[in-house]
Amino acid sequence: MSDETRVHLVSGGFPPGSHAGHDMDFARLRLLERLHETPGVVTTTSSDFGDIEKWLPGTSLLITYVAGPFPNDAQSAAIDAWLAEGGRWFALHGTSGGKAAPIGDDRRVRSMVKMRHHESLGCFFLNHPPLRTFRVDTTAETHPLLRGLPPSFDVSDELYLLEILDPGCQPLLTTKLPEDPSPEGFGFVYDREAHRPADGETRVLGYEKKVGAGAVAYVALGHCHAPGNNVQPFVDASVAADGTTPTTFRGAWETPAFDQLLRNAIAWGTSA
Repeated sequence: MSDETRVHLVSGGFPPGSHAGHDMDFARLRLLERLHETPGVVTTTSSDFGDIEKWLPGTSLLITYVAGPFPNDAQSAAIDAWLAEGGRWFALHGTSGGKAAPIGDDRRVRSMVKMRHHESLGCFFLNHPPLRTFRVDTTAETHPLLRGLPPSFDVSDELYLLEILDPGCQPLLTTKLPEDPSPEGFGFVYDREAHRPADGETRVLGYEKKVGAGAVAYVALGHCHAPGNNVQPFVDASVAADGTTPTTFRGAWETPAFDQLLRNAIAWGTSA
């Protein structure tokens, strides 16, 4: 009997082959490195969800780092069934996005579209302000995903503003942000009043959602770009005093806490 544990990694942008504003090669390589370091793990890869139903059987952990690709209704149903039977899904960053639609006649003004895969994931991406430095707080110190992490850590990243869709999600990472500081015309349109935090400032950046015998863990951190795929027009002064976007940006990937989180997630998904 084989002692191998299979992990399937989905990492890519849209349209197919595009980086979609992210250094997909860097993120894919870093995740593959961490998986390769884990004894007994065998990894398969895809750039989108088009063949996900082929890879789920026999897979213990699904990891996704995407900017644009999302599972359609049938693929989401297959993921739900796999989770219910004990599968685990570690979803990063742009997995909570998907598709944006123009509002009115100005196609530059867009709003994200809530879809079936957001229900499976447990959250929906609303917007993020320009790249900034902020504090992340851990909220469940005994949870295996947070093992070895400090009570809080600073990170430079896209601070995702999320709608949590499943009230059963257990928050793991949070930050304080009373107001969305995005300047006029930046990012996506959404109802800011309707999505104001219940306490006026605490926003969830990571959580675990139980699904039958399995679970989903989502972490919003992880933006990265390189000179050939940078689309950030400017950044907050906390990242660069003059607002100039670094041509190469690794953000959370360069912090010990995020690296520990990746290692924890692989252990969480392969030892269940």
